[in-house]
Amino acid sequence: MKAEILQLLRERGDFVSGQELCERFQVSRTAVWKSIQQLQKEGYQIEAVTRRGYRLDGFPDTVAAAEVESRLHTQWIGHPVRYFEEITSTNQYAKQMAEDGAPEGLLVVADCQTKGRGRSGRSWATPAGTNIAMTLLLRPKLPPERISMVTLVMGMAVAGACRRCCGLPVQIKWPNDAVIGGKKLCGILTEMSTEIASVSYIVIGTGINVNMKEIPEELKEIATSLLLELGHEVNRAELIACVMEEFERYYGSFLEKGDLSALQDTYNEMLVNRGRGVRVLEPEHEYDGTAEGIDERGRLLVRLEDGSVNAVYAGEVSVRGIYGYV
Repeated sequence: MKAEILQLLRERGDFVSGQELCERFQVSRTAVWKSIQQLQKEGYQIEAVTRRGYRLDGFPDTVAAAEVESRLHTQWIGHPVRYFEEITSTNQYAKQMAEDGAPEGLLVVADCQTKGRGRSGRSWATPAGTNIAMTLLLRPKLPPERISMVTLVMGMAVAGACRRCCGLPVQIKWPNDAVIGGKKLCGILTEMSTEIASVSYIVIGTGINVNMKEIPEELKEIATSLLLELGHEVNRAELIACVMEEFERYYGSFLEKGDLSALQDTYNEMLVNRGRGVRVLEPEHEYDGTAEGIDERGRLLVRLEDGSVNAVYAGEVSVRGIYGYV
């Protein structure tokens, strides 16, 4: 009930009577008061005035379940939220929950992640109180070969959310890295469990550099944070909710078509590689070309010097800018 109370207080922006809260949530005044007290202990500034009720005057910088849920305006994505002050890996926990029958739409959020992983087994740091570390559980009725496209959908959601919530011209480096000014803001790791020719579940781990004041020396040339780009901190819970809303919208279009045909133009508008020279790094071969955008299956179309076009699959190769990261 804490999330529902927070949502109502935040939306109203003024006093809400205890009687209204009781009637809205079908609980006693004692239950309402206990929830208010819990929220106050968690750092929420809630003013209580006799005959007027309760008013939200301030809130902590937290990504706890009640805060995230109170900001969500989705039908099913991000419901329920499981929050951890510290966890080794949100992806690992989400997979355990999936094996135990957790519902599609479950969102795992951590304030601190100690053993997060990126692509190719690279580590992804999430210091306490600074960044976003979250994993979304999905159970799509799709063949395994289409799952790589969902990763592109999440990349679109992160870029779209950063644009909407922060006003930054965030783009996508194919296939799913959110970037600004040629530097990386986000890492996404999608893992899948299959049964013969069908998908049992997928988990999409997303790490966003939000309020980091400093980037490790070895990453300064290729990574940044929203704080460094904006000059001020960003509310992490609001951004999480925004990403979930963007994802639900894009993912619905993806499921309706079974591919990215309905999202192709939007993705290509976000694509920083489009029209630029890229270097395609295959396991035993690399070549240069010009990126032209993606096709309906999320493959990057790269035009070579002889005029031919190669369709590059996500996950099989890496693509870099000829003169830098993008």
